[in-house]
Amino acid sequence: MHSFETGHTVVRRDVHRSGRVWSEHALRVLTDTGEALVTACAPGAQVRWPALYAKARTEGDRSVRTEAFDAMASGRWDLEAALWQETDLLLWKPPAAWFSINAFFVPDGAGGRRLRNWYVNFEYPTRRTEDGFDTFDLTVDLLIDSDLTRWQWKDEDEYAHVRRLGIVSDAEHQAVDAARAQVLAMLAQRSGVFADAEGWAAWRWEPHWPAPCLPPRGGAGRAAPGGDRRVARTGALGGASEV
Repeated sequence: MHSFETGHTVVRRDVHRSGRVWSEHALRVLTDTGEALVTACAPGAQVRWPALYAKARTEGDRSVRTEAFDAMASGRWDLEAALWQETDLLLWKPPAAWFSINAFFVPDGAGGRRLRNWYVNFEYPTRRTEDGFDTFDLTVDLLIDSDLTRWQWKDEDEYAHVRRLGIVSDAEHQAVDAARAQVLAMLAQRSGVFADAEGWAAWRWEPHWPAPCLPPRGGAGRAAPGGDRRVARTGALGGASEV
């Protein structure tokens, strides 16, 4: 397995089992070890995700997100390009895990940033690529308070829907259940990334780093036939979400 150097731009792609790209997200590498690939981005990072997700965010209509999953099941969707907004993102991805652990940072009102919350995204284990890594978001998530004292599941209704559609197979469902238990144990034991939660909470985006950019189309996006309509800036909904 090749390693990425600190400061290197990588692309996280959600790749459907059909081989089509569901989303792309440009990230900057913080560290890359056998334990985890740790990446980050700040507002302005380039992303691409399904047009219906962008519409759901713009209109504030979660039913449109359901339409996006229906489109996924049919194998027909278009991608739109936009920019990450509002939050600084820190992403910790163990290579064989069925999850990534994310931390979202927002303005603290005094010119700095503060940790808003932790966010566990349940997804495929990592497959390294020349440009970064591939995974696939399995919809259900875990929201954790910044001080690790409380947590709640997110998007259980959408997870049930993708299960009905066959997007998440029985074997994948079993892997997600095992990953849920693994993450809750890590949280209870303060292990893994949570062993240094205070240290990670103190992380800040390097101000001299420009926002990471996606490679030109035909590189990381080659696996995604279909439209690529440019849109106004909006918040990301593919992969680790800003909401």
